[in-house]
Amino acid sequence: MILTNEQNAILNGEKGATHAKVMESLIRYGELFGAEKLVPITSKYNHLVTSFGLKMIGPIYDLMNQLIEAGAVSEQKFSCDPRPTDKNVPANFLQKLIFNKFMYSKQDFYEEQLNKLGLMDKDAFTCTCYMDEVGNKPNKGEILSWSESSAVVYANSVLGARCNRNSGIIDIMGSVAGYVPYFGLLTDEGRKATWVIELKTTKKPDAQLLGSAIGMKVMEDVPYIKGLDKYLGTELNDEACAYLKDFGAATASNGAVGLYHIENLTPEAVELGESLICEGAQVYVIDDEELKRVYDSYPVVWKNKDAKPKLCFMGCPHMSFEQLKAWTVKIEQGLKENGHKKVLIPTVFTSAPKVIERFKETEYAKRLEATGVILSYICPLMYMNNPLCKKMPVITSSNKLRTYTTARYYSDDEILAQLTGGNK
Repeated sequence: MILTNEQNAILNGEKGATHAKVMESLIRYGELFGAEKLVPITSKYNHLVTSFGLKMIGPIYDLMNQLIEAGAVSEQKFSCDPRPTDKNVPANFLQKLIFNKFMYSKQDFYEEQLNKLGLMDKDAFTCTCYMDEVGNKPNKGEILSWSESSAVVYANSVLGARCNRNSGIIDIMGSVAGYVPYFGLLTDEGRKATWVIELKTTKKPDAQLLGSAIGMKVMEDVPYIKGLDKYLGTELNDEACAYLKDFGAATASNGAVGLYHIENLTPEAVELGESLICEGAQVYVIDDEELKRVYDSYPVVWKNKDAKPKLCFMGCPHMSFEQLKAWTVKIEQGLKENGHKKVLIPTVFTSAPKVIERFKETEYAKRLEATGVILSYICPLMYMNNPLCKKMPVITSSNKLRTYTTARYYSDDEILAQLTGGNK
């Protein structure tokens, strides 16, 4: 790898042994992917994926201590993925015991480490760090050192920033060094599409289902999607961005997509058009029948497939301010139409702490509370990442949560019907 004089100096110990190890780690990581150089990070903030104080990840705490003690603290402030627990989220005594005494017993300790390393603020815990309320929204063309698949794909696709799908810890090393290896989605060539998706549905497709179909087909490749602008328009407004947030999370978790282009909508597609499509790109046609095939292919892994749902999670990735408002209205209307006052299944909406703070300043917060829905900042995936919760019949409209847990997927309309009694 070709290094600058400054990079060589860090590698040779000018800033100390710990900085040298960080630089060597980034170089080795880059060389695995054929990177010929390191490039400076240009974004103001970073984002880390490791937010959970699992007792078993002792080496992470040791590494963080080494960085802190050596003064190798991130010069970039950072946000972090959501906290794993919240006392307001339904859990029985045994589940709470496992969460607090065994699984996440190091949570307070780890958050103290994150603060010392450069956490943006005490509540900067969300997978949607790019929300305006959170304040970690990079500009087009900026180089990032992020992890968290749904955040990376959003930053690349909707914002036009540049970031590879980094692993946890590599993200903080990039921030400490101030550099990341130059390969993949950081390069012009790596951002070109090797798939063309032709959307031919008769109505606006469910974001999570469409993302799932594309992710499972193209895997880690870059898709160029035609026909979606017919339903989303050509402006990245709140509604379109919320759709693309959920769509992108599904492409990134059901596959490994780090970047997609939407014709006439996402910034690079608007600027460069079909010149983004590689010669010989494969074509995938998605119509109503194809979406139904994908939906029907999802396995139901509940022990009792006919079990009554005990919990519903909405917000993986975290819901936006506008989504919280819209779902409040949907729940109210559904309950009224079906003669109920509260949701029929214990339900948790998850969102960023800063978004929740803003939401609670509106009339919608009390209205949502009146329906029985719980509002929380947690990561539903981390909540379900234990044997006791895996046995629970949990429903969701998140394809990411469905993929990584035992939660059962339903469309937004199906979820609404189950919550409000419209399916009877």
